[in-house]
Parts: sequence; C-alpha cells; structure tokens
Amino acid sequence: MNPHAKLLSYLSLILGTSITISSNHWTAAWTGLEINTLAIIPLISKSHHPRAIEATIKYFLVQAAASTLILFAGTINAWHTGQWDITQLTHSTPSLLLTTAIAMKLGLVPFHFWFPEVLQGSPLTTALILSTVMKLPPITILLMTHHTLNSTLLTFMALTSAAIGGWMGLNQTQIRKILAFSSISHLGWMTIILIYNPKLTLLTFYLYITLTTAVFLTINTIKTLKLATTMTSWTKSPALNATLMLTLLSLAGLPPLTGFMPKWLIIQELTKQEMTTTATIIALLSLLSLFFYLRLAYHSTITLPPNCTNHMKMWHINTKTYTPTAILTSTSIWLLPLTPMITSSI
Repeated sequence: MNPHAKLLSYLSLILGTSITISSNHWTAAWTGLEINTLAIIPLISKSHHPRAIEATIKYFLVQAAASTLILFAGTINAWHTGQWDITQLTHSTPSLLLTTAIAMKLGLVPFHFWFPEVLQGSPLTTALILSTVMKLPPITILLMTHHTLNSTLLTFMALTSAAIGGWMGLNQTQIRKILAFSSISHLGWMTIILIYNPKLTLLTFYLYITLTTAVFLTINTIKTLKLATTMTSWTKSPALNATLMLTLLSLAGLPPLTGFMPKWLIIQELTKQEMTTTATIIALLSLLSLFFYLRLAYHSTITLPPNCTNHMKMWHINTKTYTPTAILTSTSIWLLPLTPMITSSI
C-alpha cells in the first residue's frame, strides 16, 4: 500500500474519531462516523485478496445502513423536539433506531453477523483497529444518550451477546474469529452496565482495548493466525508465548489477573441495582467464552497436544524486542491490585 495513502487513512481515522467523540450535534457525529468508515475501507482491502474484498463489501454495507439509521433517528428526533442535540433524545422511536444503529456499528447481537467475517478477511493490524479504535465513537454516542435508552432492550442485547459470543467461538480454529467472538462477548458486559454506571462501561472498554491490543500485537509478532500454527510457534519466542498465555487468561477474566477487574465491578454494580439474576446469568455465560480462551492458552504454552500436525516446527530465530508489546502485556496481567485506586478515580 502506498505510504501516502496509508498516512491519509490513519489521519482520517483520527479525524473522524475526534469529530464524533467531541460533538453533540447529530450531523457532526454522523459525519465523523462516515469519515471513519471511508478511512478504514482501504486498510481492509489493501491485500487485494478475494476474502479481503468480500470483507470490505460486507463492512461497507453494514456501516452504511447503520449510518443511515443514525441520520434517520436524528431527523425524527429533530422533528419531535426541534433541536439537533444528541443528549436531548426524548422520543421512543429515535431512541430505538439509535440503539439499533449503534448495535450494528459495534457488532452486538443480533447484528453481529458481519464482525467475525470482516476480521477474518482483514490483516492483523487492521483487525486490531476494527476491534478497538473503531468501537470508540459508537461507545461515545451510547454514553452521551445512556439516560434515554431502553434498559430492557439493552439488557436483552447484552445477555444474548455474551451467550452468542461464547457459544459461536467454541468451534473456531482461526484466531481472528475467536477474538471477534471474544469482542462480541465483552461488548455484552459493557452494554449491560451502561445505564446504571456509564463510567464503569468506559473503564471496561479501556481495559478491553489494553488486553486486546496486547493479544493482537503478540500474535502479530509470532506470526500465527490459527491454532495449528500456535502449537509450534513457541520455538520463536518461548517467553512471549508464555506471556500470551497469561494475557489470554486475563482476557477470560480469571483472578488475579487484570481482566478480572471489570467483571468483578460489573457483577458488584448489578447486585447493588438488585439485578442478582442478571448478574448470575451473565457470569455463567462467561464460562462459554472461558473454554476457547483456555484452549488458546493451552496451545500457546510450551506443550504439544497429542495429535499429528502437518506444519513444520518454526525453530527459534533472533527477533526484535517490541517495547509497546511488553508494556501492554505487563499492564494486562498485573493491574488488578490497583483496582481501589482506579475505582476511586472514576
């Protein structure tokens, strides 16, 4: 890809995200989302592979439909209220349309069908952007309108996202698809607490970005895209593979790792809101996703399962040391003792 085109795409991503998160006007927020969509399309399709072209088309169609719904919701809200302020979402129809559009943007169930396919057809760097940066503008819109959204609808979408994200990831062997269903499951945790404690949603999103970025950067370093090659990739960098195991367990939410923090705080907040049944259900649904996290962690350790593989062993070679990967993996593992300080700051 031309370096100038890549620079233009990245600058457009920064611009679109900045416009959306800093605007209260419906049209400005829609404009930022459209800039983001147009900026990421060249990054998805740059390999010119048929799967990449298919992923590009799927992404464009879904995002275009979601942006249309957002503009439609803003128009109806302006018709009823006489203003274009996002925070003044007082009518039920635009609120329902906005929730549907943001669910399509994020990949929440039942609008999750496009996300695993697009991630599978994208390069690892682009898949990382789709899983992290591209979710920031829709999450920001949800945070600005959380007081007017339907709590029953959000709870239903959150529980189904946690269920489908865990269930559909059980039979996957492609790492990008596994991380896509992991993202859907984590979005369910973020959505279920949105109305009751939006700051906790933001904290969960930040920790999700940290954990997912660490996993993607590690996988990009050891150059593995599926479970079969993960089994023999430990020969490249044994220490990095061992750290990947801990990062994956942290992403699963096992104590005493960092990923346990948001689930612990969300279950505590749901219990305070007298939603003990909901907290129990989503905690049990997280066991589904725990299975494929454990399978990934097992494959990434210095062990080989008792089966034959057609892949040659990749013997150890000298590789560069990547400081951001080391920092992110350390943060994603050892941040749990700072929970009291973090919760007091929010």
